[in-house]
Amino acid sequence: MKRSIKLIKNRSDIGAGTRGSDMGIDAIEIAAINKGSEYFNSFPFVDVETHNETIYNKDRNSFAKRIEHVLQQCTRVAKVVGQTLVGDHFPLVFSGDHSSALGTISGIKTIYPDKTLGVVWIDAHADLHSPYTSPSGNIHGMPMAAALANDNLDCQVNKVEGETLLFWDNLKTIGTPQAKLKPEHVIYFGVRDTEEAEDIQMRNLGIKNYRVEEVRFRGLDTCLEEALVKLTACDLIYISFDVDSMDCDLISSGTGTPVSKGFDQYEIIAIIKRIIESRKVVCFEVVEVNPLLDNKGNKMAETAFEILEEITSSIKKTI
Repeated sequence: MKRSIKLIKNRSDIGAGTRGSDMGIDAIEIAAINKGSEYFNSFPFVDVETHNETIYNKDRNSFAKRIEHVLQQCTRVAKVVGQTLVGDHFPLVFSGDHSSALGTISGIKTIYPDKTLGVVWIDAHADLHSPYTSPSGNIHGMPMAAALANDNLDCQVNKVEGETLLFWDNLKTIGTPQAKLKPEHVIYFGVRDTEEAEDIQMRNLGIKNYRVEEVRFRGLDTCLEEALVKLTACDLIYISFDVDSMDCDLISSGTGTPVSKGFDQYEIIAIIKRIIESRKVVCFEVVEVNPLLDNKGNKMAETAFEILEEITSSIKKTI
């Protein structure tokens, strides 16, 4: 029986440094309504319970802000993603901040513990920090470190102890006790705003990053074919799309950490479609639309929806 798409709406922004990405899903839905689209009436959906009210709590974990609530949120997301996969649906996940990706990855690995998972991470940021290295303590900059179960202690600057350490260790083991990913099964597209600790980690782990200038110089098709070869050993692929991978000057600043000199929406569509054509993609996620920061009305959400419409047709052909 052919699988069907199910939308997962995770309106959580507690892993971010700025508020507002919890409204990103609604902004995308408004973009669809204004376009006259029935997209969000065309698929079943589930709303994930959130902990957004905890932003008002006094935070005791300065190196991993609100980590106890991010742990609970990622656990919730993992459960819903797992249930969606078990129900023979394709999870199309909408989230606020990017810490959610750890929940999504954990949900996939919980259901497919013996399958090799590859990740295509389309983002301006590597999100490879741990509480030991993070300059901000914002956990949306840590999901890849948690999924790889690698703290990068060679670059440690923070002393992590007590409940922060306990919660961090629990984050790394949501669903499965082992690391969710191997670094050779991670491909970055568009990462260009990193700290030294992340750069060192990327080099040490051998994670390939297709920077925007490389993709344009060598050609999109060449880079995509090379990326798919690198993921040959993977049984499954998860695509994580952070809208800040796009050029904030060209699109808009409607995201928590906008960065210039990124991709345009057509390059993003081409990247995602080609990965979907591998027929290994089991989940797609879009994150970090923040309408409160948009300097062009609702432009970021409108662009995200344009991408979503294009890639959904490709998903339907392969599931």
